[in-house]
Amino acid sequence: MSTPTLYLEGPAFWAPTLPGWDIARAAFTGTGAPVDPPAKRPAPQVLAPAERRRAPDTVALALEVAAQAVAASGREAKDLPCVFASAHGDLGINDYMCGTLAADPTMLSPIKFHNSVHNAAVGYWTIGTGCMEASNSVSAFEATFASALLEASAQCAADDQAVLLVGYDMPAVGALSSVTTSRGLLAVALVIAPARTERTVAAFDWSLATGPSALAAPRSEAAQALGANAIADALPLFESLAGGRPETVSMPLSAQLSLQLQLRQQG
Repeated sequence: MSTPTLYLEGPAFWAPTLPGWDIARAAFTGTGAPVDPPAKRPAPQVLAPAERRRAPDTVALALEVAAQAVAASGREAKDLPCVFASAHGDLGINDYMCGTLAADPTMLSPIKFHNSVHNAAVGYWTIGTGCMEASNSVSAFEATFASALLEASAQCAADDQAVLLVGYDMPAVGALSSVTTSRGLLAVALVIAPARTERTVAAFDWSLATGPSALAAPRSEAAQALGANAIADALPLFESLAGGRPETVSMPLSAQLSLQLQLRQQG
C-alpha cells in the first residue's frame, strides 16, 4: 500500500549539552560543539509561573521543544493535534511514589501523583495552549519515538492535517534503574504536515518493512553521548535532518518490523 509524501517543519531539540536545534545541528555536523557547562533544565513559558516551578523535568523538556517546534513551523499550537511520546514517563516520580507507598502512604504528594501519569506532559501542553484538538500519549519501550512517528504520520495522512510530534525521556533512578536503562535528559519535536510550506525542512516518503531491524548507531560524538537515553531512537532522524542530504532512515518498531523514511531535504 502506498503512502502519501509528508513534510517536516520546525525541528526542535533539547539536551543539557545541546540546548536548542541550532546548537545540536552544528554539533551533529561538526561545525560546532556541545555547550560546557551543560545548560540547566528549560523553563517553558507555556506554563504559568507557579506551574512552571512545580513541573517535573519530563514536562519542562516536552513543553520546551513543543513550543520551539510550533514557533519554527509558523503555526498555532491550539490548532495542532499532537502526539507526545515517552518510553517510561517520569521515572523519578514513579520511584518516589513506590518508595513512599512502601514506607508511609499517608505522605504521598497529590502533586507528585498528578504528575505521575504518562499523559501529564501532553495534558499540561493542551491546557497551557488552549488546544482542543486530538492528543495521544505513546509508549513503546525502545521503539517509542519510531512508534510515535508512525502514529503521527498516519494521523496526518488520514486527516490531511498537520500534527505536532514530541519525544522526551529522563534518567532511570532508584530500583527501576536495575530493570530499565535511561540516562540524561533528552527531548525532540517536529511538526508533520500534509503539504509543503515555506517552513518545510524536508519531505519524506514512508513505509513499513519486514525482516530483522536494528537502530543505526549515531554518527557524531555529540549524538553518541546521548545514546543511552530512552528516546534515543530519535537521534538518527535528527542527525539526518542536520546533515541536509537525501537519505534513508530505518527506525525499528520491533525485532522484525521497521519504519522506513526516504528523506528529501528542502534546503
